[in-house]
Order: sequence, then structure tokens, then C-alpha cells
Amino acid sequence: MLDEFFAEEDMIDDVISQAAVIMKATVEDLIEQASNHRLHPRNYINRPREEYHQRLVDDYFTENPLYPANIFRRRFRMCRPFFLCIVDALGQWSDYFTTKVDALNRRGLSPLQKCTAAIRQLANGSAPDHLDESLKIGETTSMEAMKTFVEGVIAVFGEKYLRRPTVEDDERLLKIGERRGFPGMFGSIDCMHWQWERCPTAWKGQFTRGDQKAPTLILEAVASHDLWIWHAFFVVAGSNNDINVLNQSTLFIEQLKGQAPRVQYMVNGNQYNTGYYLADGIYREWAVFVKSISMPITEKDKLFAQEQEGKRKDIERAFGVLCHRWTILKRPARLYDRGQIEKVVLACIILHNMIVEDEKEEDIE
Repeated sequence: MLDEFFAEEDMIDDVISQAAVIMKATVEDLIEQASNHRLHPRNYINRPREEYHQRLVDDYFTENPLYPANIFRRRFRMCRPFFLCIVDALGQWSDYFTTKVDALNRRGLSPLQKCTAAIRQLANGSAPDHLDESLKIGETTSMEAMKTFVEGVIAVFGEKYLRRPTVEDDERLLKIGERRGFPGMFGSIDCMHWQWERCPTAWKGQFTRGDQKAPTLILEAVASHDLWIWHAFFVVAGSNNDINVLNQSTLFIEQLKGQAPRVQYMVNGNQYNTGYYLADGIYREWAVFVKSISMPITEKDKLFAQEQEGKRKDIERAFGVLCHRWTILKRPARLYDRGQIEKVVLACIILHNMIVEDEKEEDIE
């Protein structure tokens, strides 16, 4: 027994010695790598950003630009004066969107370059370094510009373009609903999924639903006939369905507080004081939701189902235009931070509403 005890002690000593040798070698490698990093720092790329700023101005922002207004509208998703108004507003919001001079008296990236990089990432869903060749803006700086841009859009324009309907808005929505055959209708409600490519592995079960096959985040929205999105609730895990999202949503906060605008309308000689949204069959049987008839039999039921399903497509149209206009929402999200993803979605909705207001007709039939 004593011999076996000493033999085990010798084995333990050998293991400890080998571990010490391995740790010593690892530490020496780390020290050598750190020393090499100090001796060979990161390569500096001298980008001619001033020259490419002038090229950008010549292409789009002079009195006689190279590319006409229709090409600008297609690439920037908005008209030129509207884009310049956004750039000016962001410059007043933060000095990040101003031209600075470094210690070598060299001008930095211009606000046009930063905002163009941000818009192109949102509009095309492109990678940050994809813009380096055309704008001479590095990958890290391009990503930083996009993040700061969406924060600025929310801070400057969110109060107006992501607001809840005012009394005047409610009156206009009710008139549109009545003209379309649904008096008392505020809009239609539904949810859409955005795939999250970089969802942490430990969270994938929480954010994956059987019909999606990949981790997603859910956006609940309400849209009117003119495609204006009046309500947006995001960052709900993709494993939820529309009812679970509604239970967490802020849609009916004002109603619960008794602060909702009062409405009155007549249907078949009866007066009602509660507006409603058109919804699909998964939503609950609440007075604020008007759903289709799943199996209509009479001609009257068939007509109602046809009209309800047709008018409810407003939210589907809004989702389609939103994702087509901002392609980043069609492609898997490559950000890690859920809060940053939410800012991207809200900024896209705000910009969408701004464009809707800028381009809409006075009277919508």
C-alpha cells in the first residue's frame, strides 16, 4: 500500500510539472506576441477622403450633378432636398455630423460621407466595408456612422414621426375608414419577423419558432391606408406568437389609463364609442379587433370577409414597402446588441414615415 501511495504521488508531481511547463510556454508566447504587436503596429491606410468627398458632391449634390434626381431617389430612398434636411438636422443634434480637423490639420470625414454610408447600409443591407471603395470610409467608422445616424434619427425625428395618433389624426383616420366602408377603423395590425443571424447560441431556443427555422425578433405594428406606421413594438423573442406579443405590447396603454381620444361613429343605426383595428384570425375576440369570417356561407358574409381581408392588407403593404425600402430588414441582422437592433428598426420606421409624408398626395382615396 505504501509503494502504491508513493507511486501516485510521483504521477501527480509529473502532471504538475508538465502543466507548469505548458503554462510557462503559453505565457512566453503571449509576451512575444505583445512585443511583436508593439514592434509591428497596425498598418495605416491613407484614404484620400477629401478627394472622394468632392466626388460625392459632384455626383449628387451640385446644381448640375452627374446623377439625376430619379437615380438619387432610387439610391438614397428619398429626394435630395429631404436628405439634406436630415443631414443638417443631425449636424445640429451632434457635432459627430460636422467636419472636424485633426492634429495634422487634415479635414476628417464630411457629414455627407457619414450620412451616405449610413443610408446605404440601411437601404441596401450592405456590409460596412463595402462602402470603403466609393466613400473611403473604413469598416469600423462606417458601422459607427450607421449606429450614430439611427440614434440621431430617433432623437431628432422620433417624437413627430413615431407618435401616437393625435385627435386630428384620429379624425382623419376615421374619415378614411368610413370612406372605405369601415367606420370606426384606425388601421390594421399584424407582426413580422426579422431573422437574427448573430443570436447567442444559448438564446437560440428562446428566439426560434418552428415555422421560422432560425432565431428571429418580432415587430408588432399598426398601419393606415397611406402606409403610415402609427405603432411599433419590437425586440420580442421570435418564439412568441402574435397574442404573446400583444400581451407585452404598449398599444393599449392609453386606453388602460383612460387617456385615449374619444370617438363616435354609427354602424347600422347603432352608435359606438370605441375604435378598432382590422386583424387576422389569431387575435382575441376583443371589441377593438374586427376579424374576417373564416367560413362565410351567405353572400353577406362573403362580401364582409372579402372587404375585411382586402382592407387588412394595409399592414402587409406597409411591411412590404418598409422592407423593400430598407433592405437591411430583409436580410439577417448582423448586430449582436438587441438594443442596437431595435434602434435600427425604429429609425427605419421613422424614415419610412418621413418619406410617406413627403411624397403622399393631399387626398387619399
